[in-house]
Amino acid sequence: MRLIATDLDGTLLDSASAVTPRTRRALDAARARGVHVVPVTARQPIGLRAIAAEAGFTDWALCGNGAYATNLSDGRLLFAEELPPETIRTLAEALRASIPGLLFASVREGGETFVAEHGYAEIADYADHKHHPHSMGGVPIDDVLAAPTLKLVIRHPELAPTVLFERLQELELAGFEATLSGAPFVEVMAEGVTKATGLARLCEHLGVSQSDVVAFGDALNDVEMLRWAGHGVAMSGSADIVLDAADEVAASNDDDGVARVIERMLTQA
Repeated sequence: MRLIATDLDGTLLDSASAVTPRTRRALDAARARGVHVVPVTARQPIGLRAIAAEAGFTDWALCGNGAYATNLSDGRLLFAEELPPETIRTLAEALRASIPGLLFASVREGGETFVAEHGYAEIADYADHKHHPHSMGGVPIDDVLAAPTLKLVIRHPELAPTVLFERLQELELAGFEATLSGAPFVEVMAEGVTKATGLARLCEHLGVSQSDVVAFGDALNDVEMLRWAGHGVAMSGSADIVLDAADEVAASNDDDGVARVIERMLTQA
């Protein structure tokens, strides 16, 4: 084990979105042995900073479901894969024709900028993006779709994300990747981008072999990463598609599942 890649919500963090003392001790013990500990998340950097001190994250992190790698200490970007405006415009127009009332937001500029359509903030909570809805503002849909995007967010005031995801798949459009993270919206990234592709690029940069990666996750957006890693660990209670992608099922995030696996692997090393 040379690198730990861990999802956050539903995986590393407990139900209160906190890092437990046991989990922090396990992460510190791994770092003390020279193991890289990398958060791999759908969150923007602002959402990572909210828990970075608790988890001891100070180095590279993968955000936007693997779309970009950012250094939490100095803000450097190792890479950033963006959706072109013409792709998101085609996607949005087709989906809006199929489902009235959709709302869109765009994550841009190294994950530091969040551009939301008028009305988006009214149905958002702080927990959705780890910043307050009153700071989101609101712009016309054309402005949301006008610039390259690291992640396009699609939501509806009433319909579940799974319904939107299924409808998007039915449209059979090309040029992007869509997934679900457990948040109340669909997330769209550049074509070919997943947590696995981002992790592979970061591991190449760090000189870490695929076989030496242990990955933890609980949601659909973790599936590719769990399959790619040398050892993939799903959290107890995950959907079948997540469990099937993993080599091992750990205890839940509320029972220090990540910490338990790390402790065992460090003992066996």
